[in-house]
Amino acid sequence: MSEAPKTILDIRNLDISFKTNAGVIHAIRGVNLDLCQGETVAIVGESGSGKSVTMKAAMGLLDSNATVNSGEILYTYTDESGQERTVDLLKMPKKQLRQQINGQHIAMVFQDPMTSLDPTMPIGRQIMEGMFLHLHMTPEAAKRRAIELLELVGIPDAEKRFRNYPHQLSGGMRQRVVIAIALSANPDILICDEPTTALDVTIQARILELIMDIQQKMKLSVIYITHDLGVVAKVADYVDVMYAGKIVEVGNVNEIFYEPKHPYTWGLLSAMPDLETDDDRLYSIPGSPPNLLHEPPGDAFAARNRFALAIDEKAEPPMFQISRTHFAATWLLHPDAPKVELPPELQARLERARKEAEKYL
Repeated sequence: MSEAPKTILDIRNLDISFKTNAGVIHAIRGVNLDLCQGETVAIVGESGSGKSVTMKAAMGLLDSNATVNSGEILYTYTDESGQERTVDLLKMPKKQLRQQINGQHIAMVFQDPMTSLDPTMPIGRQIMEGMFLHLHMTPEAAKRRAIELLELVGIPDAEKRFRNYPHQLSGGMRQRVVIAIALSANPDILICDEPTTALDVTIQARILELIMDIQQKMKLSVIYITHDLGVVAKVADYVDVMYAGKIVEVGNVNEIFYEPKHPYTWGLLSAMPDLETDDDRLYSIPGSPPNLLHEPPGDAFAARNRFALAIDEKAEPPMFQISRTHFAATWLLHPDAPKVELPPELQARLERARKEAEKYL
């Protein structure tokens, strides 16, 4: 029997609030998430569901008005002496986190490359900075490595591009440079926050293929933050569906796409464009997410859920286990709940998607 993959990032009961002029927003409400070595986890959900905030907490990038109320983010890695260490990232001073963890062990790729790059500095120099800080390389060795990274991320004529400024590159090229910077200090974990949103569709596909290719070569663990389920289907091993600051369904990619159990996941899948549907209108989940200034007493999705039960207005559902890897927080999974099947139109859509996937397999 092969060994179970080692968990390298373990988020437990993370709870975060933000102080605003309007009051305190309870943005992250007890998030649990695991990332194993070499695996890809996608965090999906509508804008404002807490996806980016969760991962910014791991990077020590929370805004000054944020308060971590409880929880831990345990990161397991091998230090310079070869010893395995586990640290709680939330307890590390920010300066220490930036010097010892960020870039060197955990790196992040943001959605807009122009906000990640310094317009006044050649891209080669920007790639080399992480090598100077974390790996203490000589300028000559860092330059060689930077050119290798530019070639790795698919930038042609890398030696010439090394001297270019960001404005001299296209959007797709700039995003490749941002990926090269993220990889410059050989991290274990790469966090991709909507890495293709600002790019056109053909470039999106190339960037996703590039990240998957690099993941295989460098044995990276990857977290994708996205609202695009098309991206998830292409890249993920496991999916965490997030709504109103909580993870409401977890499973492997097949369980989430072909056997979803939470009505919110049903809504997300129904909203994906489908060329073969009989409906000439694109589905959207009715209503809007709750205002977390005024936290709802029961299930946060109840007001938008056409299958909601009376208990949804009173109590938050626990995570019910469906299989070894599949869990969902919905009262519909309680043994005493009425049996509710997938909506027929979604069932037909998922069946078409399964058949389409089988063709390529």
